[in-house]
Amino acid sequence: MPTRPSQVDPRRLESWARHRKAVGQRIRTLRVEQGLTQEALALESGVTRNVLIQVEHGRRGLLYERLFDIAEVLRVDAAELLTPER
Repeated sequence: MPTRPSQVDPRRLESWARHRKAVGQRIRTLRVEQGLTQEALALESGVTRNVLIQVEHGRRGLLYERLFDIAEVLRVDAAELLTPER
């Protein structure tokens, strides 16, 4: 039996999917603006390139710690990764 609302509430699942996609797009935008390849960002932040690809496409979320590691490599505050592009 599911124990978390996100496991049964379709609206919650959709909301998390939108958040994952927004964070992934923000990471990709900053990475490209800084001229970093996926490989370079992955190596410097400690995630695998496959994970980074999935994150940038919104198919996977990040551990809290990895979010900060990626933000550090991109030289931004972690909160900026959670802020949608304007």
